[in-house]
Amino acid sequence: MKKVLIITYYWPPSGGSGVQRWLKFVKYLRKFDWEPVVYTPLDPERMATDCSLEKEIPQGVEVLRTKIIEPYSLYKLFTGKKAGKIKPGFISGGGGKERLSLFIRSNFFIPDPKMLWINSSACYLKKYLAQHQVDAIVSTGPPHSMHLIARKVSKAADIPWVADFRDPWTKMYNFKYMGYSTVVESIHKKLEKKVLLDANAVVTVTNTIAAEFEQIINDNRVGENIGGNMSVGNKSNNAATGKDNESVAPKRVHVITNGFDPADFSDVKVDPEEGFTITYTGLFVKTQNPTILWKILGERCISDVKFANDLKIRLIGHTDSSIIASINENGLDNNLLSMEYMSHAKVVEWQRKARVLLLAGGREPESKGILTGKFFEYMAAARPILGFGPKQGDMDIALEESGCGTMFDYQDSEGVASFIEEQYQLFKEGKILTVQGTIDLYSRIELTRKMANVLNSVIAKH
Repeated sequence: MKKVLIITYYWPPSGGSGVQRWLKFVKYLRKFDWEPVVYTPLDPERMATDCSLEKEIPQGVEVLRTKIIEPYSLYKLFTGKKAGKIKPGFISGGGGKERLSLFIRSNFFIPDPKMLWINSSACYLKKYLAQHQVDAIVSTGPPHSMHLIARKVSKAADIPWVADFRDPWTKMYNFKYMGYSTVVESIHKKLEKKVLLDANAVVTVTNTIAAEFEQIINDNRVGENIGGNMSVGNKSNNAATGKDNESVAPKRVHVITNGFDPADFSDVKVDPEEGFTITYTGLFVKTQNPTILWKILGERCISDVKFANDLKIRLIGHTDSSIIASINENGLDNNLLSMEYMSHAKVVEWQRKARVLLLAGGREPESKGILTGKFFEYMAAARPILGFGPKQGDMDIALEESGCGTMFDYQDSEGVASFIEEQYQLFKEGKILTVQGTIDLYSRIELTRKMANVLNSVIAKH
């Protein structure tokens, strides 16, 4: 079997969405003649812990762990938040100390707080690879420090490298809110370009992100050609790589979406719970708050006592306090069932028990390219999806093509009210709506086949 070294920050027993993509690839890579070796931190700052995920790691897979130094202990000491783990988006920019912490985090830890792990990891992996043969390297980000580790190791060991982006880098919707200085923003763009140009292949999860990356690569290629035309023979030397610009091979960005694992749903035999339940699972941040939904539900509860008695809003995972406040402000506190993070297996059960699954993307134009892993699990749960996010974005198009639900603009009061009414009427008639979407192409097994093909292509060309 060929071997692939996978550099990832997120790995069991860490829980959350960041773990799922490469846990599932590792689970099925052997089917396609690739043996995975995983490199991950020894004790990272975990958003959540889910020990049940460790059962999905195939027996005998080598997992390398080294100690990581992260600045979160200093942050907790500085702000007085001394207990517990730090959740994503932990620096809200609210108080003075948090605004200062955000400034320090953004402008001194580049590209992210995992940067302190880059050099030590590169040294460790160079020594490991001197004694162990590996055919390819994969880095998955964010955090994008993983790509910088892989870039160093790939160059030193002359091993082809695939950079996998689960989210964009400088085009991420929250990038503009991080408070980067002009100089630091420029550094991010340069690092992003270096990763895209130096990786033997780039993989990402949506067509929108792929097009953005292709544009960066093509813009650089045009710049090289212009520079080349000023040199003898239309060539110019690239000092960073030691290659002539004409010899730089065109990069192809591959789209391999997130997906669902059929094994997660094969044994889940549950009926919808009693009541008209709208369920959201996963991280629920402030910018995803569908305030129009809470307003519609609150007004309906006031005018219809039966609806008020039937309605349940079940939120599973880390939910921003502003969302809870918004729900309560609309008189829905008695309808709210807020549950903390739980094992992935339990989450899948609750998804199947729902009458409606709530999906919330970002409000910003940059969110058009976001297609979360949760979306595909919602599809597999076969319950109607009520989505919020940019129209004509990747998620909107996927919902329409699959027939699994409807995407609404965050201000579309009439459309959302109509959707709720339609689903509630089905509930009152005792009907269980099972959505039959086109989901086979999003099976984790099929997606792993595509990833194996990318790995095969980079070693064939190397």
